[in-house]
Amino acid sequence: MSPAIDIISLGCSKNLVDSERLIRQFEINGFRVNHDPQTITADIVVVNTCGFIADAKQESIDMILQCCQKKTDGQIKRLYVMGCLSERYFEELGQEIPEVDKFYGKFNWTELLNDLGKTYCKEREMERRITTPSHYAYLKIAEGCDRHCAFCAIPVITGAHKSRPIEQIVKEVEMLVGQGVREFQIIAQELTYYGIDLYGERRIAQLVRMIADVEGVEWIRLHYAYPKDFPFELLDVMNEKPNVCKYLDIALQHVSTNVLNNMNRHIDKEQTYKLVRTIREKVPGIHLRTTLMVGFPGEGEQEFQELMEFVRWAKFERMGAFAYSQEDGTPAERRFTDSVDEQTKQRRLSELMDIQQQISAEIQQQKVGTVLKVIIDRKEGDYYIGRTEFDSPEVDPEVLIKSENIPIQIGHFYNVRITDADEFDLYASLT
Repeated sequence: MSPAIDIISLGCSKNLVDSERLIRQFEINGFRVNHDPQTITADIVVVNTCGFIADAKQESIDMILQCCQKKTDGQIKRLYVMGCLSERYFEELGQEIPEVDKFYGKFNWTELLNDLGKTYCKEREMERRITTPSHYAYLKIAEGCDRHCAFCAIPVITGAHKSRPIEQIVKEVEMLVGQGVREFQIIAQELTYYGIDLYGERRIAQLVRMIADVEGVEWIRLHYAYPKDFPFELLDVMNEKPNVCKYLDIALQHVSTNVLNNMNRHIDKEQTYKLVRTIREKVPGIHLRTTLMVGFPGEGEQEFQELMEFVRWAKFERMGAFAYSQEDGTPAERRFTDSVDEQTKQRRLSELMDIQQQISAEIQQQKVGTVLKVIIDRKEGDYYIGRTEFDSPEVDPEVLIKSENIPIQIGHFYNVRITDADEFDLYASLT
């Protein structure tokens, strides 16, 4: 019987893509691979860690320690750790957790395979074993970031922005469509910077247009844009191509000019308002997802009130928020004291999300009575669970459709009439 490996993937969708590529390399080399198993059963375990913020780091540490205990108990023979946390704290982890057989950086896949007596297959490096439902996949178009926001450790971990060539990305899309993928979440640490390092100019609009032209691509959704020097030609593609969803994930972080300057975001309050207004004018009906941060050094009550006012004005269809945590090696660690106490951070976070909850409920209620196209992800109990073009997997609201013995296929598209809504999810029936 072929040897088995359990891979545990933590953190973001970009990390998941790395795990999917590594899984395929293991399979090419004759291993049976389980991804995120409910119960660890293999002799060999690989943990792909996240090292972005405090909570993610703690989750990775906890998982490593759980696996170490299983190794001590004899359930695991070999334990390997890779990914962002390992890249960032390579020496410290090796000293603190000697039970791990070996730590690797984020992309030391060749070394990992060699240590298992196998070989990295360069000519098949684009191949992946999709771990999401088979009808959608994440498509990573670049690695790293050149922005150097004061709070962010990504450049420390992954280095400078590196775009993948257009032709390579399009080839991957064609390959995945051939495997049944119909929906693509395009991801990068900084989507809108795509192409500058390879072509001397932004090529994100060209890339999205070419992906949209691949036969079989039904939906394209864009994640992790940056507000400064936003390429508005991307919105033209959104209007031109019906399979480019009217959805944009753009992390604004804050609106106060004072806080944005401290964050090294290269944009101010007036420009931020103008950006949101322009996007909505150019793409009517677009749904914006953003991420905001509270408690960054320099955020007093006045700056926080500016943020609250902005959220009420912008009425983001999708919004996440988190409290600032000081990260090792970042510009903010060197320049600022973590001056906002934890209790204040959590109060502000709660107040901000209360506002968003009301906005979300209003927006969802406005959809009652409309007919929307959905893709079906799964069935749970008496409901089929789907998403509209305005909903990305894992992070956004879902559409619940009563089954009522109606034949509905997972991974297929249907038109549904929205019959009810709560603060986040929609309820619908087939038209």
